[in-house]
Amino acid sequence: MTSQQRTKATAAGVYDWYLNGHHHLPCDAEVAIAAQKVFPLAGQVARYNREFLRRAVRWMIQQGIRQFLDIGSGYPTAGNVHEIAQGYASGTRVVYVDLDPDTVRVSNELLADAPDAICLHGDAREPEDIFARATPLDFAEPVGLLLVSVLPFVPDDVAPLVRRYVERLAPGSYLGLTHITFTEDEQARRRQSEVTQTYNANVQQNVTTRSPDEVLALFDGTELVPPGLVLATHWNAPRGYRPAPDDQASAVLLGGVGRVL
Repeated sequence: MTSQQRTKATAAGVYDWYLNGHHHLPCDAEVAIAAQKVFPLAGQVARYNREFLRRAVRWMIQQGIRQFLDIGSGYPTAGNVHEIAQGYASGTRVVYVDLDPDTVRVSNELLADAPDAICLHGDAREPEDIFARATPLDFAEPVGLLLVSVLPFVPDDVAPLVRRYVERLAPGSYLGLTHITFTEDEQARRRQSEVTQTYNANVQQNVTTRSPDEVLALFDGTELVPPGLVLATHWNAPRGYRPAPDDQASAVLLGGVGRVL
């Protein structure tokens, strides 16, 4: 169980609520509900994000990746990286990293019966520390680096930070990331801004929204694989997928995968 002493929501807890998980606390649910009242599609954005993660992991496994580093992982609940990857290739090694100590503790309880997966306490802004402690992974071999909706929680200029990660990866590794961006619809953009304000006032980790050009710059040092940086719902989407033309939840989440050169 998650510690009942926590009274301020965490990103992991809010995300877990949106995904109908079982590891959030009342403070997480309150923030998630408040955000959803302002922007009813907030939960759908979270689900689109998780769907991208699953598709990206499956695709990387098909390219031969057998080890993953998931930064800002949240709770490794059903359908997360280790279950997807090991379902296709047993023995695939996964290291999750999260900033919140309670999330890490609960994660390792959940992973007790998963010998090839662990969760480390670490700060996404300190890649050297993470690389030094992620000892189950062999960084001389290709790795699938996942920065899925974690960079919005880093307020600084994140392009140099991502480059520090990429420079430590072996050629043939992959970087998969998603990031929220601005919707072109003015009314939806106002609601999006209200959601961000509500979220930042109540959650330990604040959110920064970035433009498509800023997100594209995060792939410096990699070669984007088709279809490039697109709406996350469009990346490697199932055959015949046709999003609703007015799907604002889809419109605010970008996703892409880059191959490390």
